[in-house]
Amino acid sequence: MNLALLKKRPVRIAGGLAVTGLCLAYILWQINVSKTVHILGHASVGYFFGAIAIMAVSVWPMAWRWQQLLRARGIREELPWLVRAYFTSYTVGQVLPTSIGGDGWRMFETTKRHPGNGGPIAGSVLLERVLGGIATLSLAAIGFALAVGHYDVGGYLWVELAFVIGSAVLAFALFARRARGPLARTLPLVRRFRLERPLRAAYEGIHGFREHVALMIGVMVLTVGVQGVRVLAIWLAGKAVGVDLSPRPYYVMGPLLFLVMLVPFTINGLAVREAFFVSFLTQLHVSADRAFATGFLFFVVTISVSIPGALILAWESLRPASRTTVPDG
Repeated sequence: MNLALLKKRPVRIAGGLAVTGLCLAYILWQINVSKTVHILGHASVGYFFGAIAIMAVSVWPMAWRWQQLLRARGIREELPWLVRAYFTSYTVGQVLPTSIGGDGWRMFETTKRHPGNGGPIAGSVLLERVLGGIATLSLAAIGFALAVGHYDVGGYLWVELAFVIGSAVLAFALFARRARGPLARTLPLVRRFRLERPLRAAYEGIHGFREHVALMIGVMVLTVGVQGVRVLAIWLAGKAVGVDLSPRPYYVMGPLLFLVMLVPFTINGLAVREAFFVSFLTQLHVSADRAFATGFLFFVVTISVSIPGALILAWESLRPASRTTVPDG
């Protein structure tokens, strides 16, 4: 293993623990623990299971989206297996940093089934993440428009606007030929941090889809729709603990939450997610106790969606797969 990475690992762990500690301190400063436990104990089961259903059912269109990206690079895979890969990646993502760990797991499992196609497979997963991020930021733009003049959420609106502008810059950097010159100037810095190989592989893997413009537009439109529906799962988690807000403010909050969950601050976003809920919802006159309960219940929803993957992995560990690779073409 690279010595530089080994040296950085304790720093990352210490940084993650520091962020977790600060977020926990903020949460405990804001909430009444006994009252919050009471709220969670009386949560509506119907709304809770509605949130789980939305998150679980949304896996199928996302798996189909991935199937189309793989097919564009000549990799054929059945939809049921891709759905399975998504569920198992959710399980892995519970113990690795945020959804990035789950993405790595999908790359690993799919490459085992399609040896020699690691680059295109990694490119498809990374492109999914990039287009998903751009779709999320498109939702953020909609949320920004919905919030202006209606909700006092302070700096969050301007953070959202900054992310929207950043997504346009990222899209240009990844897909425009004219971006190659400016990107080449960053090579000395990239080489200093020994990131050239992974970044070049990621860039080339994603750039290989540049000729499939219609596909990428279709994938992004589908992702906007899926993310829009998934925001309703957060709204239902709030309804379950008595937060009386319409879905509208969640379309301001949801895209930012999805982005926060992508950043590997802590394992599975522990404490960061709940602190975000408290910080955002209290500005909309929701009590800190109900705001935290909303975030915690949404965490339980994500845990529940990972259970099928855990059962699949447990079952497969008991019966060896009859075939680990599939023919392409």
